[in-house]
Amino acid sequence: MSTGSRVALLRGRELSSQGLLSNGRKRVLRHTVDVTVVLVGATAVGKSSLAAALARRYAVEGHPAEIVNADSMLVYRGMDIGTAKPSEVERSAIRHHVIDVLEVNQTTTVAEFQQLARAAIADCQARDVIPIVVGGSALYVRAIVDDFEFPGTDPAIRARLESELSSQGAEQLYARLSDADPVAATRILPGNARRVIRALEVIELTGGKFSAVLPDRRYRLPDVVQLGLAIDRAALDARIAARVDAIWAAGFVDEVRRLAAAGLGESLTASRALGYRQVLRFLDGEISEAQARELTVVATRKFARRQDSWFRKDTRISWLPYDHPDVVTTAYALAGPHGTGAGSPGSPSPSEMED
Repeated sequence: MSTGSRVALLRGRELSSQGLLSNGRKRVLRHTVDVTVVLVGATAVGKSSLAAALARRYAVEGHPAEIVNADSMLVYRGMDIGTAKPSEVERSAIRHHVIDVLEVNQTTTVAEFQQLARAAIADCQARDVIPIVVGGSALYVRAIVDDFEFPGTDPAIRARLESELSSQGAEQLYARLSDADPVAATRILPGNARRVIRALEVIELTGGKFSAVLPDRRYRLPDVVQLGLAIDRAALDARIAARVDAIWAAGFVDEVRRLAAAGLGESLTASRALGYRQVLRFLDGEISEAQARELTVVATRKFARRQDSWFRKDTRISWLPYDHPDVVTTAYALAGPHGTGAGSPGSPSPSEMED
């Protein structure tokens, strides 16, 4: 199936999950909404809560708003507890896009995700609804809002690399990437086999560096306002530990056990999700449950530091203290119809808040 066909299929599933009808009629876009709001920041910092609160604020001001997911793991049905996915109640109160469109044994690409998210944004704008994009991956966020094109793919090369992954392991492929393109390797988690394979594929296809295909920070979408939630490291570490405690108490291990039976391990994407990967190792008898829990905390903290590093390089982001008593009003002042929009010189980056 071609990438275009897969995206159309996934988009159809996403519309279906929202209870919409696809009647085939051509939609005429009417770009009357002032902004595309983007909320970024580290995991567990409170992005989803702020997005919902900001959507309610827009509604009070007479501007309906909906949330567009930019988290690669929220697309999977059943991956609810470990991803802190918005509940059915929350999603019935505020419409969410690009959630629950795939089964856990399926795999998707950033390029396909890009098209799904952009289609959701266009759908919002066509209905005079403000889209609020929420995500913790700089790659996915940039793919959605920036002028970001992806190199082609070669099924034969991809199949060979996936075979090498099975026979040699992720560490060997990551070491190869580190030798071929050290810059790209620093931007990819060693355990993210799917992205390691993609980087090696692009290097082989183009004969150049994978890092060289990353474009300048230039918006593809009009009127984008990026807001980041800034938090000091100690507070974030504590919030991550508390979140892991909460998901374990909510039955996370049982969720992973059910998903494993449904083919979770077959997806290079879903099986690598934080927490899920560690619990799968426990279920396979490689480690104890206590070790899986502790490794989840450690891996999530490492990932959060990478998120911080990725986002702090983007000077277009306006940073707001995560615990500001009136963070919603501050966010609305920047992203509302009369907001100042772009990141201001006085808005601190996460690293500046730690000094």
